[in-house]
Amino acid sequence: MQDALGSPQSVLVLGGSSEIALATVRQLVEARCHHVVLAVRNPDSAEMAAAELRARGAEVEIVAFDALDTASHPKVIGDVFDQATDIDLVLMAFGVLGDQADFDADPEAAADAARINYVGSVSSGIVVANCLRAQGHGTLVVLSSVAAERPRKSNYVYGSTKAGLDAFAQGLGDALIGTGARVMVVRPGFVHTRMTAGMEAQPFSTTPEAVATQILKGLERGSDTVWVPSIVRWLFVVMRHLPRPLWRIVSAR
Repeated sequence: MQDALGSPQSVLVLGGSSEIALATVRQLVEARCHHVVLAVRNPDSAEMAAAELRARGAEVEIVAFDALDTASHPKVIGDVFDQATDIDLVLMAFGVLGDQADFDADPEAAADAARINYVGSVSSGIVVANCLRAQGHGTLVVLSSVAAERPRKSNYVYGSTKAGLDAFAQGLGDALIGTGARVMVVRPGFVHTRMTAGMEAQPFSTTPEAVATQILKGLERGSDTVWVPSIVRWLFVVMRHLPRPLWRIVSAR
């Protein structure tokens, strides 16, 4: 249950190796969150992060979670909720970026990315929503992307999966109105992480720590949507309405 100041006391991270998610959890722990569950495909890969969070004073569990294994989602997520007093916050942070050239050469790899980024999110998101609805409170934070607003030709597979995820998360949030549970969609621009290492940084690029800070501020405000940095929101007010020939030129830069 959230404390008297509204800070989450417990958090489940779906995609517990995400740099943005871990930066968020660190800030949550500093703000008195004491129970953390890291759900990852390979539990061994989360041991270092878990040790760091324990050193900061948190109780940390690691559970196996595979976005592609949708049949397992009700049990994996349900068990976390059953074993905890409650879960105040769920961070949906798994996903793959991939390389568009590789997807063009290997359609099955493109389909796998779509299954992880979209299908896995739909499956786990509905399970989480049902659990939050049943306990009568809690927030699902969905890490989307500005790429969801208008995919570019250089990453149209990734962008299309984020567009689907973003639309799903918005609809899910509307469906939860009045239940005590809610959804917050986070749309970062280019974030400097392992996933984007070696890529040319885009204008208004940001860091996992900056995204984490805005996530916490969004939670405090009760926001439905958080843009990071905030200026990209206004850029895409224009960008999403550019004629396609002009968009092709602008987005190729």
